[in-house]
Amino acid sequence: MSRKDDRNKAREYARRVHEWSQKHIPPGLRLVAGILLMIGGVLGFLPIVGFWMFPLGIAVAAADVMPIWRWWKGRKD
Repeated sequence: MSRKDDRNKAREYARRVHEWSQKHIPPGLRLVAGILLMIGGVLGFLPIVGFWMFPLGIAVAAADVMPIWRWWKGRKD
């Protein structure tokens, strides 16, 4: 599996999580959940939490923070 395939899989997963969070989590709580996921991602060396939580937190919080949302939509990789 190539690096490009891995990157596409990660982007697809982040997109699905973002869409799910927009439909199922209230707006103020999304930002809090995203920040908590990012904090958990920083503690990725611990057994239960992992580094995978940081990009997931960005995807969840991006729905409530317009500059992050514009950056997310403007990427053309």
